[in-house]
Amino acid sequence: MDKKEKEKEKNASASEPEVSYPEVCPACGSTNLVMDEVHGTIYCADCGYVLEQDIVFTGPEWRSFEYEQAMERSRTGSPIRYSSHDYGFGIEISSKDSEGVPIMPSEFARMKKWTRRINTSGALERNLKAGLNEIERLCTNLRLPSDVRELASKIYRDATKNNLIRGRSISVVAGATVYAACRLLRHLRTLQEISKAAGASKKDISRTYKFLARHLPKLRAGPPAPEEYVDRFCDKLGLGQETVEKAKEILRKAREAGLTSGRGPQGMAAAAIYIAAILTGNRKTQKEVAQVANVTEVTIRNRYKELTEKLGLDISM
Repeated sequence: MDKKEKEKEKNASASEPEVSYPEVCPACGSTNLVMDEVHGTIYCADCGYVLEQDIVFTGPEWRSFEYEQAMERSRTGSPIRYSSHDYGFGIEISSKDSEGVPIMPSEFARMKKWTRRINTSGALERNLKAGLNEIERLCTNLRLPSDVRELASKIYRDATKNNLIRGRSISVVAGATVYAACRLLRHLRTLQEISKAAGASKKDISRTYKFLARHLPKLRAGPPAPEEYVDRFCDKLGLGQETVEKAKEILRKAREAGLTSGRGPQGMAAAAIYIAAILTGNRKTQKEVAQVANVTEVTIRNRYKELTEKLGLDISM
């Protein structure tokens, strides 16, 4: 390449604006993003959220920032849906033939029946479908977003693939995967809430979650901070933003004073909310707060005493 050609190439590259693409999904926090040149989009493979549209790519058709080996995804197509037993790519039967002529109802019903059998053939497939249906039911019942459902479904698939669910009830495993997804994505739900929705014991779900976390290291998440419970607990108690902010301020000071270490986050959050409600003139009883936080009144009283004494809070009862 002569000097003129090099100069021309340099000027051309300099005139092209440098484009930076997002690397984290704002909906679920995943880095498992895919660039689809054909459709001009960047989407999250875990929750399906479309981050960018109408893009003209100058690089490779797509990039997967994480889980490439596990996904083995194709060059184009719709995002994978872990919550669908066939990943959302199942066989669809049309009610018309190739020439647009309606198929007889009896024939159409027979075709649909055999399609269902093909899609769920084998005990493993039937178990998977039942588990994914239970996860969807739990997430709907608990009002959890789609990213939690998709991640819980992926965890359930991983557990199935690694032969970790044998001998355990579907409701317990589904509850454990939903709990794990909630912790990883910080859409916190207590074990009591999930246990009630699943119709399974809290002890069984907790034990299964710990079992899965031992064998699926990616499930391991640090304990939630007490502040992460404040908004939802206050919402259930009908408390406003002033009380929310005051409770978080109390918890921040408690952490700085070393009072949160070794304490259950729900109990700390409950005590801080109880104190904040008093300070902001929105008093709630210990019983009301305890019921929402799924802790005992004794726990609230103990944490209340610690916080008021150590932080020097002047509470007029």
